[in-house]
Amino acid sequence: MEFIDKELNRYCEEHTSEEDALLKKITRTTQAKVLLPRMISGHFQGKFLELVSKMIRPKRILELGTYTGYSAICMARGLDKDGTLTTIDINDELETMVRGFFDESGMGSQIDYRLGNAMEILPELEGPFDLVFIDADKVNYSNYFDMLIDKISSGGFILADNVLWSGKVLSPLTKKSDADTVALIEFNKKIQEDPRVENALLPLRDGVMMLRKK
Repeated sequence: MEFIDKELNRYCEEHTSEEDALLKKITRTTQAKVLLPRMISGHFQGKFLELVSKMIRPKRILELGTYTGYSAICMARGLDKDGTLTTIDINDELETMVRGFFDESGMGSQIDYRLGNAMEILPELEGPFDLVFIDADKVNYSNYFDMLIDKISSGGFILADNVLWSGKVLSPLTKKSDADTVALIEFNKKIQEDPRVENALLPLRDGVMMLRKK
């Protein structure tokens, strides 16, 4: 993910509203105790997610890929008064930590944290969702989109993370191309060609595909 100029990225962070105490705590704990801490959304992207949510004021949010709960808390801060956020993750080893962060946020009652395979859980969920954040296994991005598009409200948004994949999406595909790169190239093409949505690929951190259902 370190393919955007570090000084430019630092400048962006310095001109982004500061993390509060809880988000700083989640960041520190993730870096100290969790494998692959770079997977956390973090300060810059987290504030972007929070502001998008606050603009939309969604009644229902869905997140695929909870990790340590940073992004879920950011988005939950924009929920409508009686809104709910459902977040799904397959890693049950982080459950106690994540539930603790959700409770500490004061929004635990609005967050439905589910553990399991998203491909199996999604068919059980009823829409509509006003905002969806996809940050799970890359090989299933296109599958997630197909399963979710009819569950998105008209005018609703989907945000998909890591769609630039450290710049690998520019590499010519060969028989040696890794499955994640292939899947993300196919996903980006799929979104670009789908008449049901309008979209913009944002060069934010590792790339965020932002799309709105017409």
